[in-house]
Amino acid sequence: MSGTLVAINVIVYLICTFTGDLLYNIGELDAVAVLRYGEYGRILSSTFLHAGIEHLFNNMVILFFLGAMIEKVTGHLQFLILYLLSGIGANICSLIYKVIAMERIASVGASGAIFGLDGVLLAWILLDRRSMPDVTPRRVILMIALSLYNGFTAQNVDNAAHVGGLLTGFLAGALLCMIRKQKRNREV
Repeated sequence: MSGTLVAINVIVYLICTFTGDLLYNIGELDAVAVLRYGEYGRILSSTFLHAGIEHLFNNMVILFFLGAMIEKVTGHLQFLILYLLSGIGANICSLIYKVIAMERIASVGASGAIFGLDGVLLAWILLDRRSMPDVTPRRVILMIALSLYNGFTAQNVDNAAHVGGLLTGFLAGALLCMIRKQKRNREV
């Protein structure tokens, strides 16, 4: 599924390259379009749009490797649900920030959903070490800290989406850990 998501993002980027701003105009996360005109689909569609080839490449490399690692534990469907929930949570957090800060900048990208996968990984490492015994909390926390630092020191980055995705992914991952532990306890 992570490979499929990468392919979908690349295809959407290629379509955007050949159609100009059409998909961006109808899919970017724009607070006015979502909140005033009810274009709620932008909360998800913006996750599949990217601002350039470098933006796409960076997000897709991380999605491919991190996604494959998480998908191995969750399976395809649960991975897809975690990814999409993280993207939606990231963009809702971004919208809230944009309204509070009265920011009129539209945003695009999969990084909020990818930060959500970081959150899932952190939840598992802290709450269920059996899921991924080779990954240490120290590594995951360092990876998250460096990624957040990179976002906060760069320009044109939707850090609210990153934080929102991280929190959403952590909560979803924690919930999944609890469900898995209960299921294991019932089987014993």
